[in-house]
Amino acid sequence: MKKPTSSKDISLKESEMLLLRGSAGIVAIVKAGPNGQFFLETEKEEIVLGLEPHDLIVASSFSVGEKTEKGLKCVLFMIREIRSPLIVLPKNHPASPRLPIVVSAGKKTVLRCNITPGTHPNQDVLCGANDFNNLEITGTTEGVHIENMPQCEVLKINFDI
Repeated sequence: MKKPTSSKDISLKESEMLLLRGSAGIVAIVKAGPNGQFFLETEKEEIVLGLEPHDLIVASSFSVGEKTEKGLKCVLFMIREIRSPLIVLPKNHPASPRLPIVVSAGKKTVLRCNITPGTHPNQDVLCGANDFNNLEITGTTEGVHIENMPQCEVLKINFDI
């Protein structure tokens, strides 16, 4: 496992997607934008998430490559632009181990590699590849503040389909 670096501030516009490429996974980040309301669906209830434009939608994958990056962009586009709800699976759901991408939305997200993908209704924690364990991502008005950032490739791309 690569040793984390200190904190880092990265500018990010609403029209951009930030990619953090590790050796075993990728983290993709977009601003929540002006729409404000997102829906989180659990087995028992629907939760309305009120997000500020500078808050973040973060997607984490457990593989790398061009196909994975396209998938991350599509998932984030479906949530932010098409308004698809975020889905939380119940604990021990058989699909959890097969989820290739998981998503969190809010002001701050912490990645953990020792949790079950897709089963956490608290939007401040997200399952991630070992490369990104303990990575903390916080939205700022200028972009993104990152704590415990490992050595990884950092890339900004246009957020469009």
